[in-house]
This record gives sequence, structure tokens and C-alpha cells, in this order.
Amino acid sequence: MKKSLFTLALFAGVAACSAPVENASEPDAAVAAEASESAALFADLGGQAENPIYTQEIGDTLAVRGYDVVSYFVGDGTPVEGSEALTVRYNGFDYRFANEDNANAFVEDPAKYAPAYGGYCAWAIGANDALAPGDPEVFEIVDGKLYLNFSKDVQTRWEEDIPGFIEKGDVNYPTHSADEHFKS
Repeated sequence: MKKSLFTLALFAGVAACSAPVENASEPDAAVAAEASESAALFADLGGQAENPIYTQEIGDTLAVRGYDVVSYFVGDGTPVEGSEALTVRYNGFDYRFANEDNANAFVEDPAKYAPAYGGYCAWAIGANDALAPGDPEVFEIVDGKLYLNFSKDVQTRWEEDIPGFIEKGDVNYPTHSADEHFKS
């Protein structure tokens, strides 16, 4: 009797799992989309951001506007946009890469390549304890760390006292929570 109940339950479970779904609910569709998106990742390093990471819109996960953060450190140091097919999720945000070598370098040491202050403007966080967008094409590497600035004009101000702004930025940035975002 136990064996036949078990067999009956097993068949019912298989039938339920293989039956087509006619009216998928919204949450199920969202879960499927998220699973599909995760499957497309080159790598998922896990983790959660402790401080804010700049994205163009609240709720986005694309960091550094899709630029390949390793490209700043290799070759001639010219930043290039990454490919959606080479996306690595790190601390809940998506970083894109132009080639597998760069994606693998990031996977090996993401903290080395991720921009300082979550990609927010280095001058704004250092000078004013404020979050302002960082422009991926306005950057400087200082002591092996990538710093972005809002604009070339702002970067000129930042360059007047880089060590001082970094010192202040290193103190200010950790006081901001991960759920903060630049507000225009």
C-alpha cells in the first residue's frame, strides 16, 4: 500500500511538473526572466554592495555605464565599452567586458578594477561629501585605483589636490549607504 501511494504521488508530481502552464502569474514570469538573465552572465561573483554604486537610473544594475573597467589598466589605457555577453555580476551590479581576458582578470580581482567610490565623481565625494555621476571617459588612475569625475572641468579642480580629495573621499564615501543614488 505504501509503495503504491508513493508511486501515485510520484506520477502526480511528474504530471504536474510537465503540464503546460497556461496562465503564468507575474511573479513566476519575473522569476523566469531573472533566471534567464543570470544564465547569460559570464560570472556571478555574488556579494552585496555596502556603499552606493553609480548607475544611470535608480534600480539599474549596469555599473560604469557598461564600460570595461579592466580596459583602463591594459594596452594604451583607453576605456572601451564592454559586451553584454561578457557581463560579470559583482556585489549585485553588472560590469561588462570587451573580451574574455578582461572578464577573467576582473573575476580574479574585482576590487582592483572596480572604480573608487562606486563610480561616483571622485571630486564631489572628496570636496563636498556629495554623490555626483562619474563619467567613464573622464578618469585617472592613481596608485592603481580608477577614479572617475563628473566632467573635464571638475577633473581639473580634482587635479589641484588629488591626494587631499582622495583622503577626504576615503572618509566620506563609507558614510553613504548602498541604497543612496544621485538625485538631480
